[in-house]
Parts: sequence; C-alpha cells; structure tokens
Amino acid sequence: MKVLVINCGSSSLKYQLIDSDSEEVLAKGLCERIGIDGRLVYQKAGLDKEITDAPMPTHKQAIQMVLDALVNEKTGAIRELSEIDAVGHRIVHGGEKFAASTLLNEEVLAAVEECNDLAPLHNPANLIGIRACQELMPEVPMVGVFDTAFHQTMPQVAYMYGLPYEYYDKYKVRRYGFHGTSHSFVSKQAAKLVGKPYEELKIIVCHLGNGASVCAVDHGRSVDTSMGLTPLEGLIMGTRSGDVDPSILEFLSRKENMSLSEVMDVLNKKSGVAGISGVSSDFRDLEAAAKEGNEKAELAQEAFVYRVVKYIGAYAAVMNGVDVIAFTAGVGENNDWIRAKILANFEYLGIHLDEEANAKAKGVEQVISTPDSKVICLAVPTNEELAICKETVALV
Repeated sequence: MKVLVINCGSSSLKYQLIDSDSEEVLAKGLCERIGIDGRLVYQKAGLDKEITDAPMPTHKQAIQMVLDALVNEKTGAIRELSEIDAVGHRIVHGGEKFAASTLLNEEVLAAVEECNDLAPLHNPANLIGIRACQELMPEVPMVGVFDTAFHQTMPQVAYMYGLPYEYYDKYKVRRYGFHGTSHSFVSKQAAKLVGKPYEELKIIVCHLGNGASVCAVDHGRSVDTSMGLTPLEGLIMGTRSGDVDPSILEFLSRKENMSLSEVMDVLNKKSGVAGISGVSSDFRDLEAAAKEGNEKAELAQEAFVYRVVKYIGAYAAVMNGVDVIAFTAGVGENNDWIRAKILANFEYLGIHLDEEANAKAKGVEQVISTPDSKVICLAVPTNEELAICKETVALV
C-alpha cells in the first residue's frame, strides 16, 4: 500500500508518501507559511529538494500543491493520485475518547473537535488538514493517529491531579501525555533490538528533543509519562519550562504586571534551556557556548540532564525495576554527551556505559551499554511517520 502521512500545523504541513510493504519513503517535504505567502518543499527519494514559493491562502491549496508535486511528470513519486491507498493523519489530542488509532468519519471528527480546548494550538489545525484532504480525495480512507492514545493505559493514580475531583468530572482535567506515537514505536523497536518479547520488558523511553518527555512502558503498556494535560508539564525542554510551582504564575503576574496569557507565553515559548541560557533552544548551540565558557549555557544543559535523571529514577521505582532505557529524538539520538551524563547517575542500577559505542551512536540504532550491564541502554531513532503509516495500514 502507498500511504500519505500528514502532520498539519496552524501554518505548516509536513508530509511523507510511504510504501508500506518496503517501508520506503517515496517522497517527503513540507508546506510553510500557509496563509501568509506559501512555500512548498518537495523531495522525491534519490533526488535533491525542490523549493517552490507560491500562494497558499488555505491548507486546501497547500495540500493540492503537495498532490500536484507527487504526480508531477518529471519528479513525481506516483503516476496518478489513485495510487494513494490511504491517508494517515497525526492528531495531537484525543482526550479519553480515543485509546487507539481510528478510521475518520463525521462522528469521530466531532469527538476530536470536542478536544480542541485541550489542545487549542494543535487540534484545530489537525482538523483543517483532515477536512482539506477529505475534500480533495473524497474516496480515499483516512485514519487518525493520536499522540495521546498510547498513554490511555495509564492507571488513574498516575493521571489524576491533586485537584477537586469535580474538575475531572466536568472538564476531564487530568494528565494525558504526548509523543505517544514515538514512545510506542521506540519501545517496540527496543524490544526487537534486545531480542526479547515486548510484553515481558520494563522499558523507559527518553524522547529528548526541543520537546521532550519520558515514558514508562511496563510489559507493553504505558503506565506513566512526564507530560500532562498539555505538553508543558515534565522535563525542562527547548523553550518550555516543564514542572514549576503553580504559584509562580501568580507571582510573575504580580511582579511583572503580566496577564495570565502573557505568563503562559513565557512558560511555553521563552523558558526551558533557551530561557536559562539566554543563548538558544538548540543543544548544539548550548554545547558550543558552554565550551567557550558560557556558564549559563552549561547550567541549562546540566539542569536538563538533572530533570531527565529524576524522571528515569521515578519510573524505575514505579515499575519496580527497568530492563531497557532507550534514547530517541534529536538530542537523544545524537548527543552522546547528554546520554553519558544521564546514565552516569545509574551505577546503582548496574548500568555500565560503553563509551566507544555511545560516541558512535549518531542517528542510528545502537546498544550503548556494555555486555555486563544489568540494564540494556540503547539509542533508537524514532520514526513517527512510519508508525502512523503502520497504524493506517492496520486499520485500512
């Protein structure tokens, strides 16, 4: 089957056309500045990127440009649109309604829309992309793959906040978790790498990038994860604060004369390692600045590591042990210094780092612990698009 995977944002759209049989990416790219001026980036497998600046007033025009590029006579990946067998859509928030991927129909889309309040920056954009695809490809089956679905196996003790229960009853205020597609893919891939049944392992996945989260996967089920009602909770991230004392909101509002929305903007977009360092949210920039003697850049990295260490320790306790720790996403897959700093805190678990293997692990699957390590540690590149493709094929 050929599956078009769509990840739609408010002003951007990422896409991949994947052959599910070979798992080959036939073409990929993105649309940027939708509603502003518009730019299409398209790359057929084996060829250079093509960049086209053209008006994209709506997502419908953006998706039409993607479809036109896919069937282009010279560089198209397919001859005609009828070769696309299904479309898989990333949807950020499914609330409690969706514990698995699902075929999209009007009833499902209405339920997704009800979750808009829980992800106001993401879900409306996801829905716009789905509607545009439905209009342009009315006969092609569409599947929704939810970031939150994998974490719907969390027990109530893990997802409840210490708030009056009525807020959960009325508004479903609880911890949901995100990066679920990545955590599911990487944990399953980790089980394959160690050669043991997925359902017999206790795995901690560290999805470390600009957005970052840790997940405890106990015998194939997510039992806890660091993000909460929104992706703001948990680890210190690129620009997000992660866990903070809620009283900080009132304190900053009073001291800086800011509205609640202005404080939230600080926590989401001006905090994290970028806020601590004053340098960048990119860990490569932080590493370079730290080497030049920038103490705040060094502190930002150390604080990031410290928070990851705390969550790994907590989840080892929650699962009463851990068999595998897997690192993924931009930082987790490529930054050997960060991985080494994190794992240095777990000698008590019998973890021994293979420094040579760790140094070589740059965007490739790699065991980074020594053969005598009691916990197997891995670098595992994530592939959310392939995971969405597989979920789509399974349903269609």
